[in-house]
Amino acid sequence: MYPTKNIVENAINSKDHTTLVAAVQAAGLVDALMGAGPFTVFAPTNAAFEMLPAGTVNNLLKPENKATLQTVLKYHVVSGKWNAESLVKMIKENNSKATITTLAGGKLYASLDDKGGVWIWDENGGKAMVTIANVNQSNGVIHVIDHVLLPKS
Repeated sequence: MYPTKNIVENAINSKDHTTLVAAVQAAGLVDALMGAGPFTVFAPTNAAFEMLPAGTVNNLLKPENKATLQTVLKYHVVSGKWNAESLVKMIKENNSKATITTLAGGKLYASLDDKGGVWIWDENGGKAMVTIANVNQSNGVIHVIDHVLLPKS
């Protein structure tokens, strides 16, 4: 990934994010994520999408489910550039649990484990570990996560 390219341009070149790219394309969010931003994206890997129940991804990619897919994807995006240092600072300043509002309007919660690893929790209690932090982009930052986060339904 190149810091001079935007979120979409870099994600397209990531072999670990082909499902995410296909979902962004199906949801019609390519132009939005190529915009000036800045954005922070918690980007699930292909393996994270594979952990969802069988058929979930294929169902979300259907044209009739575009609005739901957009909500799920926007739930992984935050306005502003939140690097790992700023996330950790926010967690520590908020009694070990930071609340983050997503572009979908839902909430994510960030916390630290005993080893200083950052975890992102969804509104349903699902959690994802940040496995690669601070992948800088021209219009924000990507943090790679190991699970798909789901908004309240």
